[in-house]
Amino acid sequence: MSRRSNTVSRPTKPDPIYRNRLVNMLVNRILKNGKKSLGYRILYTALKTIKQKTKKNPLSVLRQAVRRATPNVVVKARRRGGSTYQVPIEVKPSQGRALAIRWLLSAARKRSGRSMGLKLSYELMDAARQTGNAIRKREETHRMAEANRAFAHFR
Repeated sequence: MSRRSNTVSRPTKPDPIYRNRLVNMLVNRILKNGKKSLGYRILYTALKTIKQKTKKNPLSVLRQAVRRATPNVVVKARRRGGSTYQVPIEVKPSQGRALAIRWLLSAARKRSGRSMGLKLSYELMDAARQTGNAIRKREETHRMAEANRAFAHFR
């Protein structure tokens, strides 16, 4: 990190079809080896599948999934006096959203299935319904933070 000044966060641009910044953030996290067109194809396939399965607006399902997977607190390891403590720390909304997207994508990648588009669509639908591995990860993180609440003064 630079000691001179704060870094300026650049706002993400909206995607070409839905004109949504969250979609573009998700695409940027999906892509491997810089293949953005493949990332768009995967996400648009997932959104189309969501629309067919749920008969709802896929963007609202996506927003709901990300909102429900977003953590409020995380635990961070701090060394103090020769021992390491798991210290609960509150998360900024932007960092929480980034964590939620990362957890949703990793849960989708771990799913069994044929294409990434289908796996992502099922994970997003599960997260919107408060189930799925990304939601389990958030609840596990919250449980760890609750269990280590006694170390909150080590921040």
